[in-house]
Amino acid sequence: MEKNKILLVEDDPNFGTVLRDYLSLNDYNVSLAKDGIEGLIAFKNGDFDICILDVMMPRKDGFSLAKDIRASNKDIPIIFLTAKTMKEDVLKGYQAGADDYLTKPFDSEVLLYKIKAILQRKEVEKSTVDIDAEKFEFTVGKFHFNSKLRFLTIDNQDPIKLSPKENKLLKLLILYKNDLMPRELALTKIWRDENYFTSRSMDVYIAKLRKYLKGDPNIEILNIHGEGFRLIEKAN
Repeated sequence: MEKNKILLVEDDPNFGTVLRDYLSLNDYNVSLAKDGIEGLIAFKNGDFDICILDVMMPRKDGFSLAKDIRASNKDIPIIFLTAKTMKEDVLKGYQAGADDYLTKPFDSEVLLYKIKAILQRKEVEKSTVDIDAEKFEFTVGKFHFNSKLRFLTIDNQDPIKLSPKENKLLKLLILYKNDLMPRELALTKIWRDENYFTSRSMDVYIAKLRKYLKGDPNIEILNIHGEGFRLIEKAN
């Protein structure tokens, strides 16, 4: 699997080298530039997945560099590193196109988490699966599922009326049937947010869907730890 590429622009040579080596040890391909001008040249000559920019740098500061980067690529994620904690500087960072902001000194593991979360979110946004696609009738095992009416029916029994979130979650699982449905995908497309509370909420909805699908022993929703879920349709 190809490593994600990071452009790290940091004018402190000791800190920059330590951070580059730390990120490299955690399976990222890191290019280090020592100021904003060098960083812009590296960006134009490279192909990066995310940029980590120090704010206070000679020749070209991080905010100016971010604007130049955004002018040629409006989607690439940017994380700012700064020693400043002023509210105005934080706002200026987000206005310059920041996806996130870290104040020095910071915990390196927090930076790793932020990088991973941002890159996962970007992958979700690029997903080709369309939960709002026109198709609304599905057969899964013995069940017939109508996502327009939000009905789940088995045999000649009365249909189960799903809640809106149950309905969207089941549709997404079926669209990914026998494959991994990433947890982040459901949280972004259905809950429009990704945090601890929405994640726990989704687990409750998964439990409800498992209960509804008990009528067919060949249908199972597997929990793939730390990654997502798989709706399995076993062969008879």
